[in-house]
Amino acid sequence: MTRPLRLLQATTFVSTMDRFAMPPMLIITARSLGVPLSAVVQTASVYFLAYGLMQPIWGLVSDRLGRVRTLRITLAAAGIAAAGSAAVTTVTQLGVARALAGAAFSAAIPASLIYVGDTVSRERRQTEVTNLMVGVALGTALASAGAGLLAVAVSWRAAFLVSAVCALTLSFLLRRLPSPADGRRGGGGFGRLFRSRAALLVLLLAFVEGGVLLGALTLLPPAIESTGVSAALAGAVTAVYGLAVLIFAPLAGALSRRWPAWRLIACGAAAAVAACALAAVSQRAAVAAVVAVLIGLAWAAMHSSLQTWATEVLPAARAAVVSGFAGCLFAGSALSSALLAGPASAGHYSLGFAVLALVAVPLGVLATLSRARLTTSAVTVGGGDDRA
Repeated sequence: MTRPLRLLQATTFVSTMDRFAMPPMLIITARSLGVPLSAVVQTASVYFLAYGLMQPIWGLVSDRLGRVRTLRITLAAAGIAAAGSAAVTTVTQLGVARALAGAAFSAAIPASLIYVGDTVSRERRQTEVTNLMVGVALGTALASAGAGLLAVAVSWRAAFLVSAVCALTLSFLLRRLPSPADGRRGGGGFGRLFRSRAALLVLLLAFVEGGVLLGALTLLPPAIESTGVSAALAGAVTAVYGLAVLIFAPLAGALSRRWPAWRLIACGAAAAVAACALAAVSQRAAVAAVVAVLIGLAWAAMHSSLQTWATEVLPAARAAVVSGFAGCLFAGSALSSALLAGPASAGHYSLGFAVLALVAVPLGVLATLSRARLTTSAVTVGGGDDRA
């Protein structure tokens, strides 16, 4: 990877680290603040909701301010909000602080993807998208394992301070990132998006995928803890997901040059169904580690393919589509977390995972068939068109 893309990889790392710091600390945070687990799970869903809703806004802002300037401003704001998360005294304050952090951190990954779409050829695009996912994997692994350890050894507040320092530092370092030549575009992107059935289909798939994969990841740490193990062990098991993405993402990138995208999506969807079904059967640590590996495979294979599709489906409105994709992904996650908060608080984790497994089936079928139909159509007309 070139140096600019490594800076983007660091951006995805920091954003993901903050996003995954909270799940391993849900139970400890609830005890510390003296509130039910469901109340703290709701703060996580508020974070995901703000993270999702602000994606289209930052897409519009980056069209006007530029990708790099938008990244620097939002990372600085995210650092301040993360520091505020460490200083709260009530669950309401925590919800507000995490919402502000989610809103600010939400610019990181879509802006990075848009930057890749603006600067990398179509032939190399999925490879670079999967390279960005290395940052996501490292952030997930470090947050899942480190946040739980910090919560036990020091305080749950320490993890948010780490996020704050990293975000502020990266905001400064990104001054070295060159702005892409077409990093600003005119308006009307969302108008084009809403007129494209193919683009709207990609957004629908992102919404459901967020509910399944990110919903499962949010539920996994407290589910593991419910079997009697510590937050540190639950976080370490969840960190296996990050390691799995780290292993499978380069493999998916290499296979994308030989396999059609629909085949990668099918493999990822099958892994998602298997992961949620297995978690519904047992939440013990050893089983959960296998679940985490399967979710990592699903993310590397299915999610990277859908992300790449989002950069290609409507090139004239790339910022709108990519930011809308990310917004739908986390809106789906927020809805899933909110709906699962009640069963989680009651200890009904098997029910929650079973529902996610059922939802993953039509997701996989629709995504696979739709992408296969697009591939067939492209071959029929001679290929080479970015549009679906």
